[in-house]
Amino acid sequence: MSTVDWFLSASQRGNKASKLPLWSDGNLVVPRVHGAGYFDRLVTAVQALDAGDHLFFTDWRGDPDERLRADGPTVGELFSSAARRGVIVKGLIWRSHSDKMGYSEEEGRHLGDEVEYAGGEVLLDQRVRRAGSHHQKLVVLRHPRQPQRDVAFAGGIDLCHGRRDDAEHDGDPQPPPMSKKYGPRPPWHDVQLELHGPVIGALDTTFRERWFDPTSLDSHDPVAWVRDKLSRADLSADPLPDQPPDPPACGPHAVQVRRTYPAIRPRYDFAPLGERSVARGYIKAVRRARRLIYLEDQYMWSTQVAKLFADTLRRNRDLHLVVVVPRYPDVDGRLALPPNQVGRAEAIALCQQAGRGRVHVYDVENHASTPVYVHAKVCIVDDIWASVGSDNFNRRSWTHDSELSCSVLDSTLDERLPKDPTGEGDRARTFARDLRLTLWREHLDRALDGSQDDDLLDPESAVAAISASAEAMEKWHRRGRAGTRPPGRLRPHQPEKLGLRTRLWAVPIYRMVYDPDGRSWRDKLRRRW
Repeated sequence: MSTVDWFLSASQRGNKASKLPLWSDGNLVVPRVHGAGYFDRLVTAVQALDAGDHLFFTDWRGDPDERLRADGPTVGELFSSAARRGVIVKGLIWRSHSDKMGYSEEEGRHLGDEVEYAGGEVLLDQRVRRAGSHHQKLVVLRHPRQPQRDVAFAGGIDLCHGRRDDAEHDGDPQPPPMSKKYGPRPPWHDVQLELHGPVIGALDTTFRERWFDPTSLDSHDPVAWVRDKLSRADLSADPLPDQPPDPPACGPHAVQVRRTYPAIRPRYDFAPLGERSVARGYIKAVRRARRLIYLEDQYMWSTQVAKLFADTLRRNRDLHLVVVVPRYPDVDGRLALPPNQVGRAEAIALCQQAGRGRVHVYDVENHASTPVYVHAKVCIVDDIWASVGSDNFNRRSWTHDSELSCSVLDSTLDERLPKDPTGEGDRARTFARDLRLTLWREHLDRALDGSQDDDLLDPESAVAAISASAEAMEKWHRRGRAGTRPPGRLRPHQPEKLGLRTRLWAVPIYRMVYDPDGRSWRDKLRRRW
């Protein structure tokens, strides 16, 4: 197997303007499952920064008062303390919409004010397509005098309320506003990657490309422009220090950094026609699938994206698709809820029709039977190729918002049987298989040391095990939760059925507002990602 068989080539990525390498070899990637573990590691890494080191971050939302450990520090305290030590702190937060609309513009402003008072610089960034967002979640920590200490974090976890949960899923003590179905402290499932090695140069470049974008920060929002002028907000990016050389090789992982940027005017100079390497990377990897695709996703709600999986299922009769999604959308309300429901129902139906018994969709609950909100964005193909990022499996993430994802190929062959699940010589890889098993052990209440993994290795027996666990849990609920709760946390997902009247108005709103298309008209007409 060659890396180019799974990763995008230059022509397939389709963005000649970007300075990113095609991929980076020699990295060490560590999955950080759950916000509590990621936040704890982030605190340790940031507190180790010295004067002259770099702390760069991008995020969809940043809450300055979010505690990263039970006794702190908060996000604002951690980054401000670094700035006061002489660390060069620079951040980009999506400007967002007003708090009155359920978004987080004020929180982003407060984080920026707190960090800038300490000597850093955080910009509220509205350089997106109309009704779009900057959705990347990235922290890059550089030590110019000791590059071997460089580390970055990328994935699905925002620096905000609700994310500091762990495997018990009792929820973050600082909960976000969400659907009441998730209780007063909504349980939260998420994944972030910790990365070491040369790939940090590509992630550093990703931040710098956005930082130096010459377009006005609030070009699409005249109200925000007036408010910024009156408050004398920082609307210009100060210079950055020179980019250090890439860190030395330190591990067995090849990593490809993939992004989404929409076609927009004025154009991004680093992506004049946009970039859709997130979508294209999935297309290339999923089409190679033969036995098992495992997804964890917040939405899974676009029929155009689902068609990729449906076509692959039709071509490969031994292929199973296992998907873990939230039981309910994160919003309530007669107007907001149906458009959130309709897309997923259509996407799942399309895949189930193509797979005919080989599509398995589940949601998660904790041991108190409270639903867990699945915010993770994970894709694992045949225990070979793995991807973790900020992007969801919908058209918005593949074309309209800014997104950041990392694909990982491990050069370490996994010696557990079956060594070659596909039978085509690609061989299972340790990183991808271990990531899937880590997630499944939690979902099935299996031993964390791997001593109960025997039936989870082969795709056929693994699917049988996860299906049996979910069905046992469903039967226990149907019996009124009588008797001992069976092990496991998964239940078969039951999409809401919407009536014809509701669908008549919900479908157009879903397609135009909730799942817009950021491609150029030419690419739309050619149906080209």
